[in-house]
Amino acid sequence: MFEDFLYLLRRNGLKISLTEWMSLMEALDKGLHGSSFTGFYHLCRCLLVKSEADFDLFDRSFLEYFQDVPFQQELPQELMNWLEHPNGPMGEYDELQAELNQSLSHTEIEVMFRERKKEQREAHNCGTHWVGTHGMSVFGNMGMSPDGIRVGGPSEHHRAFRVAGERRFRDFRKDAVLDTRQFQVALRKLRQFSGLVDLPPTEFDVDNTIQDTAENAGNLKVRYKRPRENTVKVLLLMDSGGSMEYYGTLCTSLFHAVSKSGHFKSLDIYYFHNCVYTRLYKDPIIDPHQAVPTEWVLSNHSGDWKIIFVGDAQMDPSELEGRIYGQAADRPQSGLEWLKLFREQYRNIIWLNPGDRPEWGEEWSYSYDTIADLFPMYPLTVEGLEDGMKKLLTR
Repeated sequence: MFEDFLYLLRRNGLKISLTEWMSLMEALDKGLHGSSFTGFYHLCRCLLVKSEADFDLFDRSFLEYFQDVPFQQELPQELMNWLEHPNGPMGEYDELQAELNQSLSHTEIEVMFRERKKEQREAHNCGTHWVGTHGMSVFGNMGMSPDGIRVGGPSEHHRAFRVAGERRFRDFRKDAVLDTRQFQVALRKLRQFSGLVDLPPTEFDVDNTIQDTAENAGNLKVRYKRPRENTVKVLLLMDSGGSMEYYGTLCTSLFHAVSKSGHFKSLDIYYFHNCVYTRLYKDPIIDPHQAVPTEWVLSNHSGDWKIIFVGDAQMDPSELEGRIYGQAADRPQSGLEWLKLFREQYRNIIWLNPGDRPEWGEEWSYSYDTIADLFPMYPLTVEGLEDGMKKLLTR
């Protein structure tokens, strides 16, 4: 069974023994894949891949072999047919229903979703209960709920905490988003930015020793040089909450890669929601009890710090340019003015964006374009992060 798949994996560079392959056949015979295509994928990866370094190679091979398998086969086809044409009229926004949806835990929503799939017998739209479109329900697509599970349809507001039937294995191309390992590789480039320490020359200088020895008719002449020390200081500012929940896993990988990195002399991490205002926060839940004044951050981080903003740059224009309530006349009057202060103080500053430029709302694309004009903006992909690190290395 699937002998061609075994040969493809081997041909692509994965070392898989016959013992491992027979273990997979035995696991399939016992039904350990749960009669699920996604379960089959995880079972194969568990038994055939020995190192996480080979996950990307396995994903490419798996996608190549099973590329014609229907994407949404884990969900009832009848349900997917009901959701195939989500271009009907939009329902009305219900603030009370939105609050109720937000009060539900993700576990509760998952349980309700399993129940709805069993009970639903027809298409529903603009509602609050069933799996449908254009409504306030926590299941479906093209709706207005602040949280829920997207079922079919395109991603628009990035509010869903999960996509039902999503195929998580995919080709890891240069334009694909990053995992922790790829973050660490890209961040390593910042080690190039180091300076000579004002200490006596105690580090062996190989190149100049060879040069001086050659010029000294082969008689050894040892040269020493002043040691280099990592002088990289990084201030990481991350957008948290709202539409950024969609990129939670990706941003968690970035956080772990940065916090565990030994490539920086100093590293400080703060959070904000949508835009920087008068306060920054020490944790991603935006706890006001764990906040520090933005002015304090600016005054305690000199201009030689490297600044990395992470956010999707999507918000209502009023959140970007609206006047901050109660702000003194001699202080920045909007989030945009606070961002401009960062732009003025720091020469090495970039914005990493996990999302694409929105095409579905002028107000959202306006905030995106405004921030992109203010900061060098790079996508949170392999190439994007590499380009961003090169920009930070510019002296």
